[in-house]
Amino acid sequence: MPKSNKLKIFNDPIYGFIRIPNTLIFDLIADPYFQRLRRISQMGLSYLVYPGAHHTRFHHALGSMHLTQQAIQVLRFKGVDITKEEEDGLLCAILLHDIGHGPFSHAMEHSIVDGIGHEHISLLFMEELNQRFNGSLAIALEIFKGKYPKKFLNQLVSSQLDMDRMDYLKRDSFYTGVAEGNINAERLITMLNVTGNELVVEEKGVYSVEKFLMARRFMYWQVYLHKTGLVAEQLLIRILKRAKELLLENQKILCSPTLLFFLNHRITKDNFDRNVLEAFSKLDDVDILAAIKQWQGNGDFVLSRLCQMLINRRLFTIKLKNKAIDPKKLTKHFNRFKDEHKLSDKETAYFVFSGEIENRAYDERQQNINILRKNGKLQDVAKASDHLNLRTLAKTVTKYYICYPKYSV
Repeated sequence: MPKSNKLKIFNDPIYGFIRIPNTLIFDLIADPYFQRLRRISQMGLSYLVYPGAHHTRFHHALGSMHLTQQAIQVLRFKGVDITKEEEDGLLCAILLHDIGHGPFSHAMEHSIVDGIGHEHISLLFMEELNQRFNGSLAIALEIFKGKYPKKFLNQLVSSQLDMDRMDYLKRDSFYTGVAEGNINAERLITMLNVTGNELVVEEKGVYSVEKFLMARRFMYWQVYLHKTGLVAEQLLIRILKRAKELLLENQKILCSPTLLFFLNHRITKDNFDRNVLEAFSKLDDVDILAAIKQWQGNGDFVLSRLCQMLINRRLFTIKLKNKAIDPKKLTKHFNRFKDEHKLSDKETAYFVFSGEIENRAYDERQQNINILRKNGKLQDVAKASDHLNLRTLAKTVTKYYICYPKYSV
């Protein structure tokens, strides 16, 4: 007898009740690997800018699954063949698509592990869960890897108009209070169809797609690439980099054994084995925040100062420019801070630095968003739209930034 679902619904602030469709999904949600997502913030340190942005990857994964359930219903109604096994596989794939995120989401891809994207770690988690669940994630894995014959199933999980993006735009705009990011997901899903094994949007949905792409652009500049959030993330990356450096110099660093493991080892794709995965599954926001609180009192000037700045929200000044930063300006701030605190160049570089960010709301180099015309022909949304801005959205916008301390903290 299959285990009965003790919890059949979640109450979501955006969609209302989210139904758990079957026992396999219930058991996946109950698994410690998935429960860890309750302790991984969806938007990293954005709550330092938008105080409401404390929602988690757990929320987002359930929301994405809910939207996928709606998409399956719509496509089946339009005569698209999706079997029960494919439905289960698709729902598992979207549920687990973000399971590989590290603490504070994207910041960790540059510090805890060496350039390993969360998608790769999600895949490792899914393969491990597939073994635990006796091969019941085989179709989910094929869909997630883009190897399943029905291409549109993968596009619902990962494309420029997938259920992941639809949920995070709606959810993040709700929790930040940035109304420009709010999209009509239901309308978009109702306009979906499948032609030649590919996901398309019916012609009458072209304006909904425009609004979706515009909302994505607003959210990137106003929220995800907000200069204060950017500078907080840079602080976090630098804190962990400094902690690693001190450990290499045999200095004592106090933190949880799990975090210490990642600070002591250089983790790359090549050595990310089962033991590392097990350690990673125990790492979350709590480890990082507890360490930062503790390191405020560390004897190292750089580490303690950076930690105090983040905990007390005394962040760097950050200036965003449309052209590359003048090296003279950088040198001026660099030398001033270096002389004031009698630091080496290496130490000063933790506090005064420059960089660049890019935003491209619609990438024509990737999988296109195709509009299905009434005559049956397909047309890329940037061409189908009479909205001039959509052409602009397909261009990469680069901005340059300089960071330096505001005052002696």
